[in-house]
Amino acid sequence: MDVLQMLVVIAVLLLLVKPLGTYVYHVFSNEPNRLDKIFGGTERFIFRLIGLNRREGMSWKGYALTFIATNIVLVAFSYLILRLQHALPFNPNGMGSMEPTLTFNTVISFMTNTNLQHYSGESALSYFSQMAVIMMMMFTSAATGFSVAIAFVRGITSKGETIGNFFEDFVKAHTRIFLPASFIITLVLVALQVPQTLDPTLTVKTLEGAMQKIAVGPVASLESIKHLGTNGGGFFGVNSAHPFENPSPLTNVIEILCMWALPAALPYTFGLFAKNKKQGWVIFSAMICLFLVFLSVAYTSEKAGSPAMEALGIDASQGSMEGKEVRFGIAQSALFTTVTAAATTGTVNNMHDTLTPLGGLVPLAEMMLNVIFGGKGVGLVNMLMYTVLAVFICGLMVGRTPEFLGRKIEPREMKLIAVAILAHPFIILVPTAIAFMTDLGHGAITNPGFHGISQVLYEYTSSAANNGSGFEGLGDNTPFWNMSTGLVMLFGRYISMIAMLAVAGSLVRKQPVPETIGTFRTDNALFTGLLIGTVLLIGALTFLPVIVLGPVAEYLTLR
Repeated sequence: MDVLQMLVVIAVLLLLVKPLGTYVYHVFSNEPNRLDKIFGGTERFIFRLIGLNRREGMSWKGYALTFIATNIVLVAFSYLILRLQHALPFNPNGMGSMEPTLTFNTVISFMTNTNLQHYSGESALSYFSQMAVIMMMMFTSAATGFSVAIAFVRGITSKGETIGNFFEDFVKAHTRIFLPASFIITLVLVALQVPQTLDPTLTVKTLEGAMQKIAVGPVASLESIKHLGTNGGGFFGVNSAHPFENPSPLTNVIEILCMWALPAALPYTFGLFAKNKKQGWVIFSAMICLFLVFLSVAYTSEKAGSPAMEALGIDASQGSMEGKEVRFGIAQSALFTTVTAAATTGTVNNMHDTLTPLGGLVPLAEMMLNVIFGGKGVGLVNMLMYTVLAVFICGLMVGRTPEFLGRKIEPREMKLIAVAILAHPFIILVPTAIAFMTDLGHGAITNPGFHGISQVLYEYTSSAANNGSGFEGLGDNTPFWNMSTGLVMLFGRYISMIAMLAVAGSLVRKQPVPETIGTFRTDNALFTGLLIGTVLLIGALTFLPVIVLGPVAEYLTLR
């Protein structure tokens, strides 16, 4: 039954890939289509409002500067609201202002689509802050990432054209994707008993006669964009394990599909832009193969249970249920964990700190690779980066100038890709080492031994991958952790985005090279295997030593 549950969800996803991918292509292809009749009027009004009368294409530098400037304005606006929330409306529970370093961490976290939470939403934020900052940034950060991914796809597939206009892409991502989808999912969640209210915290009498306070609020609307935008920040501290955020197995499946469907559809969108659907299916196949391997490891590890629990005489016949909700069980917990790390969402329906060592290794390894579906465009862009790298390596092996989609891959592109590849492990491993070397970082670790290494490593990996989930065993709401993870989130988001836009800008200016009989094919099963091998080889070279020190050593110790 467990396997059947997971297979049904995967089958539904597969059915959604083609229609969703086609829809996204029509949204961003800038070709006239029937969607213009539905959304065109609203978009033209917005364009006039912001003074965007001529939506000319941008160079990669113009695109990068525009999206960074937009993000800076949103960060400043959000910082002021969180610092002044005690004096702002819609604060029926009297929440005070957020501490400065925590405010810095929070606004950076949500602007970078990470949603790492060093606070508990129901006890730290007013309703106004939840809506005007948290939900607003969930929309804008997702739209930013989506826009940059589409710009990159245009750069490597179009012929002598620009990579598009950021403001046009940004508006369309809101009007044609995130706002209508969020509205529908919100109504579905409300129908399935997820709260949506501005009433203050409820005070009720329990069956034993004691008085209890129950937090409520605009939960359903936050849940919808939290998953559709692969954001992950929960209204409540325990995130999607809370019965108000995720009350049933049905809502659990809906939330899984919400955070998984759009990232899974993007490779098909890429194939349509490339005018070669096989190219898109190669990328998707590599992603789904890696995903199924990680899902199998997560499920079998949690189903097998913990040797430590068995040694204590605890019945582990149902698997390792520590930290998991009974209403979900092992299957839906393992699937949710694997999907949330693969889609870099960060939402959780179980406590990752209580996963078995190999079960905890799964989300950690997925975030380290950061290519398995990914968030709004992250997985596609990173997988395409590895695609170019695989083509380059294969070209060197056979003595040919490497080409991808009719364009030569030259030193400039490879230098930029090297920056993106090397930056990811650097901003994970260096802060991890510093945290262990300083009292400010080391003092937050609550679990000694190998698991403590995993806790720290997971926190910085989640920050660098803009995921946002955590082992939650760290005492991380301190100035050291707020500032260090905030900086890692910034570098993890913008270094790779700028580098890949530069690659797109370089490739879009090149004249296409005619395909010949000697051209290395990148749209067949052989290249899918080469792509998977490249991803695993680079991942092993950069992260295997530290993984051995953490989850692998913990697993061997427990055996």
